Amino acid sequence: MENITVLTFTMTAYAVMENYKHAMLVVFLLLYLIIIMLNSLLISVICHNKALHQPMNVFACVLSMNEICGSTVLLPTAMAVLMSDTHEISVKWCKAQVYFLHTYAAAEFFILAVMGYDRYVAICCPLHYHSIMSHSRICKLIALMTLYPSIVFGCFYSLTLMLSLCGKTVPKLYCVNMELVKNSCYTVPYISIVGLALIGATVVPQMGMIVFSYIQIARVCQKLLRQSHGSALKTCIPHLLSLLNYTIGALFEIVQSRFNMSHVAAEARIFLSLYFIITPAVFNPVLYGLGIHMVRVHILKLFIRHKILPKR
Repeated sequence: MENITVLTFTMTAYAVMENYKHAMLVVFLLLYLIIIMLNSLLISVICHNKALHQPMNVFACVLSMNEICGSTVLLPTAMAVLMSDTHEISVKWCKAQVYFLHTYAAAEFFILAVMGYDRYVAICCPLHYHSIMSHSRICKLIALMTLYPSIVFGCFYSLTLMLSLCGKTVPKLYCVNMELVKNSCYTVPYISIVGLALIGATVVPQMGMIVFSYIQIARVCQKLLRQSHGSALKTCIPHLLSLLNYTIGALFEIVQSRFNMSHVAAEARIFLSLYFIITPAVFNPVLYGLGIHMVRVHILKLFIRHKILPKR
C-alpha cells in the first residue's frame, strides 16, 4: 500500500446516528454531567470526612477519579464529532485518545483488583488490617495503580506509533489501538501477538489477585457463624457487583476489537462499545455511595443539612 500523509480519521459509526444526532447529543451531555456530578460527590464526601478515610473508601475515590478521566477523554470528543458534518477526528487526538482510554481500562481493573485484596485483608486478617493496609502501603498501591497501566501500555503503544498510516476510517465512536493497526500501511502480524500479551499482562496478575482474595474469603466465611458470615459477605457485595459490571463491559469491547461483528446491528455495537466506560462511571459511585454504610450516612447528612439550613 502506498504511503500517504493521513491527518484525520473518519469515525463511520457516527453516521448511524445522523438522523437523531441532536437527541444523542443531549444523551451524551446528560451522561457526562451525571458522571461528573456523582463521582465528584463521592470524592468530596470521602475526602472531607476523616471518619471515611478507610482504605476501601480511598480506593473508591481513586476509582471515581479514573472514571472521570475515562469519560472526559471519550464524551466531549464524541459530542464534537457527532455534531460535525464530516465526523472526523485528527490523527494526533486519535492517538492520544487510544493511550488514555487503554490506560483507563487497565487502571480500572487494577483498582478493582486492589479493592479485592483489601476485602481479603479485612475479612481474613482483621486483627492486622491496619498494620497491613498502612498509610504508606496505600500510597504505594495508589502509585502502582497509576504507573503500572501507563508504563505497560506505553511500552506496547510505542510500537503502534512507529507504524505508517494509510487508512482513514475508524468504524467506532472512539479510537482504539487495534483500529490504528488496521489503518497501517502494512500488515504487522506481531502487533496482534504483542496485543494479546498486553491483555495478559494487564489482566492475569490482577485476576489472580482477585481469585486468590475471594478463595480465601470463602474459606474464612465457611468457618464463621451464620451471622458473621452474612456480615462479611455484605462488605464484598459492592466490589463484586462493580467487578462483574466492568468485566462484562471489557469483554464486549475486546470481542468487538478482535472479531468481525458486522452481523450485529450497528446500534447494538455502539451500545456495547460504550458500556465499559459509561456504565461503570454511573454505576460505581451510586454503588459505593449507597452500598457502604458510613458513606451513605454522610451523604444523607450532607443533603439533610442543606435542606434544613435557613435561607438567608
